[in-house]
Amino acid sequence: MKKKYNHILFDLDGTLTDSAEGVTRSVQHALKQYNIDATLEELRSFIGPPLHHSFIEVYGFSPVEAHRAVEYYRDYYRDTGIYENKVYPDIPELLDNLYRNGKKIYLATSKPTIFAEKILSYFNLDHYFTTIAGSNLDGTRVEKREVIAQVLEGNDGLKAKEATMIGDRKHDIIGARAWNIDAIGVTYGYGSLQELQEAGSTMIAASVPELQILLLN
Repeated sequence: MKKKYNHILFDLDGTLTDSAEGVTRSVQHALKQYNIDATLEELRSFIGPPLHHSFIEVYGFSPVEAHRAVEYYRDYYRDTGIYENKVYPDIPELLDNLYRNGKKIYLATSKPTIFAEKILSYFNLDHYFTTIAGSNLDGTRVEKREVIAQVLEGNDGLKAKEATMIGDRKHDIIGARAWNIDAIGVTYGYGSLQELQEAGSTMIAASVPELQILLLN
């Protein structure tokens, strides 16, 4: 018998919205401050993981350089990049159907909470969410397991066995597994099928309609 999920946690970038343009242009802006040129396509790996980690892992920045690079990133992102974004087709209908069927919906993103709130409000999706949880602007609480912990701690009725985390990168899956929460990987985002399977996804959805079937049928 298929498991019934009453509490559904969503990642943001690559799961609810296609944020590739805004994120990669913001990274590109930051790298230019270090005289590093990169195409937008080359920077797609920055979508999803904590930015600080990506600057270190991809470009070998020191922790201090990475911290400064994130600040340069935000210089572009907060006013421009945040809106170079679009909701995936069928996502508003999915959220509405989940909400109407009594599901509790939460956001768990490594993006700073203040930006996540603005994005959901901009696309008129914020009213579906019981909690919008993200990282802090000072660079703390960026790990997905920490963000998920915030959701769990802030909602007494949320039981791990009745919950699932939905995301497009391994960080979403690993973060959920840290709390014994099932995880559904979506391949329409920025992570590969192999990445999501190796991370331990409970199930895989290749499209939003397929995700709805897993959550409601």
